[in-house]
Amino acid sequence: MAASYPGVELVVSPQCFLSEGHFAGPDALRAEAFIAMANDPSIDAIWCARGGYGSNRILAMVQNRLSAVAAAKTYVGYSDFGFVLGAMYARRLGKCVHAPMPGDLARDGGEVAVRRTLGWLTGDRQGVEPGLASGLGARPAVAFNLAILASLIGTPWLPDLADHVLLIEDVSEPLYRIDRMLSQMAHATQLKGLAGVRLGRVNDVQPNDPPWRESLAVMLPRWCGELGVPFLGAADIGHDAANKVVPFGLG
Repeated sequence: MAASYPGVELVVSPQCFLSEGHFAGPDALRAEAFIAMANDPSIDAIWCARGGYGSNRILAMVQNRLSAVAAAKTYVGYSDFGFVLGAMYARRLGKCVHAPMPGDLARDGGEVAVRRTLGWLTGDRQGVEPGLASGLGARPAVAFNLAILASLIGTPWLPDLADHVLLIEDVSEPLYRIDRMLSQMAHATQLKGLAGVRLGRVNDVQPNDPPWRESLAVMLPRWCGELGVPFLGAADIGHDAANKVVPFGLG
């Protein structure tokens, strides 16, 4: 597929094919693979292959070993890769982009999603989240999976998001956990100064016992009120093939 985009040469790290328990190789090896790709001047962008869990485990190994070459690259992905995007954006290293990953090919409609990212990487901006092209794009934006955002709070890897519009989404969580993470977000001192919050899709919501009686349409404005920022409505992002591109910052 990448071959149909002029000027694109896809280089796959051998590390992607490794297996070490839950992970695609041991932490140290995954860190070395990231550093090698990031510091390679022949590579323009790092495109995370898939989500899951584990990129947080390499952050401390990686951050102090990135060169000026790494600081000029684009970093693309979402879900668990939000740990890397957050850490890079915290230091304003590179261009960080929430966007579909090669692993999305396994979804219904996944080829369209992956082409959305390839298009963005080659200059086509049609896949950018629609609100960013409207008045909502007047302020810098970031996008995170809510669980990843909650895990970044209290760490040096959470960027300064003052004056930013925060887009959040999640998947495979019961609503009580969503509520708990929103509570953490609302009272995180590191998030004071946000310009507003937008909600992407919360997919595959898990059952609550007893049933949860509050909708997301009620939860979000309430927690935004406690954070002291406006709830700015829906965002076209999520763990699905419709997931749009969100460049961090002003695009």
